[in-house]
Amino acid sequence: MSATRPAAGRTPRRTGRALAILLALSAAVSGCTFKGVSSLPLPGGVNTGADPYEVKMVFENVLDLVPQSECRVNDVPVGMVTKIDLVNWKAVVTCRLRRTVELPGNAVAAISQTSLLGEKFVALSAPQGQTPQGKLVQGAEIPLDRTSRSTEVEEVLSAMSMLVTGGGLEQISTINHELNAALQGHTVQLRDVLGRLNTFVGTLDRQKGQIVTTIDKVDKLSSTLAKHNKTIADTLDSTAPAVKVLASQRKDLTKLLVNMDKLGTVATRIINRSQSDTVANLQSLQTVLTNTNKASSVIPKVLTGLFTFPFPQTVSQAIKGDYGNLFISLDLNVGDIAHNFLSGTPLGGVAKAADKLQGLLPPPRTGVPDTPLGVLPSLGAQNGGTGGTSGTGGTSGTGGNGGSGGLGGVLPPLGMSGPPGDDLGALLRGGTA
Repeated sequence: MSATRPAAGRTPRRTGRALAILLALSAAVSGCTFKGVSSLPLPGGVNTGADPYEVKMVFENVLDLVPQSECRVNDVPVGMVTKIDLVNWKAVVTCRLRRTVELPGNAVAAISQTSLLGEKFVALSAPQGQTPQGKLVQGAEIPLDRTSRSTEVEEVLSAMSMLVTGGGLEQISTINHELNAALQGHTVQLRDVLGRLNTFVGTLDRQKGQIVTTIDKVDKLSSTLAKHNKTIADTLDSTAPAVKVLASQRKDLTKLLVNMDKLGTVATRIINRSQSDTVANLQSLQTVLTNTNKASSVIPKVLTGLFTFPFPQTVSQAIKGDYGNLFISLDLNVGDIAHNFLSGTPLGGVAKAADKLQGLLPPPRTGVPDTPLGVLPSLGAQNGGTGGTSGTGGTSGTGGNGGSGGLGGVLPPLGMSGPPGDDLGALLRGGTA
């Protein structure tokens, strides 16, 4: 019995010593890295799978967000917060997300809570009102301008307490009382003012495009003036001497204005007196202009022929080098000549008599003679014998012997025994009348 008791006593002692040594070693090893209870990993959390990726978000204030908090997309847990750091007085939150989560590169993040007094979580979503760009990948960072947080219940209660205890309700009561006193009996006028104000605001809303355009143009004008600031300053500086010159000639300018007033008075009197004559002249001018308008189709043709008068416009085609082609149509009709020169004159009756006389005269014989004009037929024979056989010429001598029938080719004077047509016919035939 005595031999076995010491062995049984030594076994608990050795176990206690080993446990104490193990605790000491653990404390010594972990003493340099232990940062409190918050550094210990928390149980639970969202399962992020075997191949997650991490993104960082910069917040101004993360409130009471802690590691192991959820990261949600459309209120569905897809990751968890692994770390919260303080960098330049800004909170940098690291979230570990599942590989199946796809978000645009310009995604936004917000600190929200599950209920009024619930826990905080990070809500990730695509930007509202913007086109998604890129893709959120490993190591990406959402900057401060794309992060936000929800309003805390404490902040709402604090604002309500300030409103209730700070005197805001008393001012509202005073304002309400004064409004009732001011509007009492003026409801019609107020309704009219509100109607006009509504019309005015509606008009402004419809013309906001023009207003914006005007403001932009004014801005451009201001920019242009700013660019020419030195030129404007120089112009204003050079204007001062001109103003001094005008000031020195003030007396002359005043005299000029007085004389202009007198001239205006005289001109007004002249215009009033000559009003009827001016109106009559304008009416007469209207008649001239009306007739000119009627002849508007003829005037250009006359003006084009004025430069080549008395020749036609085709005179350039008639002159070829050192010679010219000329065609003349000559009308010697007595009736036409009298009508053209005497019609519309006191001698118009003579023109009518000439027309009647023209009708009484027989037309001349214009046949081509057998022999040339001015040569007697007797001259065509060898001895001129044939001249003795024709009319009076035959009795004048012996044409065959060169008597009076051969007079050297000179025609005898025309007689007046027959009508003029017969004389012209005898002349054309080469004989005597």
